[in-house]
Amino acid sequence: MRIWVDGALRDADDARVSVLDHGLTVGDGVFETVKITRGRSFALTRHLDRLTRSARGLGLPDPDTDEVRRAVAAVVEANPVPLARLRITYTGGLSPLGSDRGDAGPGLFVALGEAARRPDSTAVITVPWTRNERGALTGLKTTSYAENVVALARAHERGATEALFPNTAGRLCEGTGSNVFVVLDGELHTPPVSSGCLAGITRALVAGWTGARETDLPQDVLERADEIFLTSTLRDVQAVHAVDGRAVPGAPGPVTAKAMRIFDERAADDLDP
Repeated sequence: MRIWVDGALRDADDARVSVLDHGLTVGDGVFETVKITRGRSFALTRHLDRLTRSARGLGLPDPDTDEVRRAVAAVVEANPVPLARLRITYTGGLSPLGSDRGDAGPGLFVALGEAARRPDSTAVITVPWTRNERGALTGLKTTSYAENVVALARAHERGATEALFPNTAGRLCEGTGSNVFVVLDGELHTPPVSSGCLAGITRALVAGWTGARETDLPQDVLERADEIFLTSTLRDVQAVHAVDGRAVPGAPGPVTAKAMRIFDERAADDLDP
């Protein structure tokens, strides 16, 4: 494994980040996960745009997207695999041991790991914890990810691969690393960004390509939805066949299957939509 660390490729054993990096000490950083298929990235421009928005939301300098593209290309070339998860991490850099940010400048790290194609359907659970739709980090893809780690661990304990959060108002929000869509009476809906969910790249593409509506939804819509599916960089469109142990019959249903087909076709036609 070859990893990009602050301007150069390094072997994994030599890819070191200081213990004083603000991304480690206080989670002061942002990141993106990009799908790499046979050496080619998908929707990289959209990911870099969101990386910049997230950095601005934290008050970090705008990342040099040309440098990020060079780093991505170097890491992909150095690590040839059929399907991969590429991680771009951009942090506050060397800083004091506290919330104050130092003046050494940001850190940039790019790594890649081999991935496997996801199953067509999966099980999810709901969790009692909430997303704060009014928080300082709402809508930002930051490295402050511990609550997702806790929720995903609970999902795995219950035989699921994802956990779905409500927001503080009890409305359906998102998963630990995915967005959620539901089918009601044949119509496709997804929570609005105002719910506190991340503006997912795959979410935006699927909504635009299928005509899904952004709808403020109660959390219990999961109990009566005809179909449910998740979207994310590596899930693409993935049907949900069970919620909290309750079966969702026929998954993937007809609306989900159509969304899966549309996404596969459109993504194959344009790698940077």
